[in-house]
Amino acid sequence: MSNMIKQEEIETLRELIKDVDTAMLTTLTQEGLIARPMKTQEVEFDGDLWFFTKKETDKYREILHDQDVNVAYAGKSYVSVRGKAEIVEDLAKKKELWSKAYEKIMQTSYDDPNLILIKVKAEAAEYWETGNFTKKIAFLYKRMTGKNAESAEVNETIELDK
Repeated sequence: MSNMIKQEEIETLRELIKDVDTAMLTTLTQEGLIARPMKTQEVEFDGDLWFFTKKETDKYREILHDQDVNVAYAGKSYVSVRGKAEIVEDLAKKKELWSKAYEKIMQTSYDDPNLILIKVKAEAAEYWETGNFTKKIAFLYKRMTGKNAESAEVNETIELDK
């Protein structure tokens, strides 16, 4: 995939998720899959998603065991992002992403050694439009497949890991 096309795909995904406050992060447990609500970081999406959590959580241990995750967004559209998660303990990055709201929510500060970041490197995203992007999706679908969108399902998949 060329850099220009990849940048267009990232821009499309950025537009789809930019106003969604809470995402559902799905990890794999010994019993199976589990999804939890996570506060979306207010940073420009560049192919990576960021979330705060603490080391004493199950999701921290689950990601250490299996990095395959899914992040789902529901807003003006529905987006499912598949990717690899990693634990980030970089103090400068925690400070950059921190806000006063997190002090109340998480009852700690960004320099708490128990506080970590989950970085999800998006590999692919599937989305379903419900609002203003319907025409854009039809255009992208036709450009990518050569078929009219009327004959297709109303969702698209974006491959980001190539």
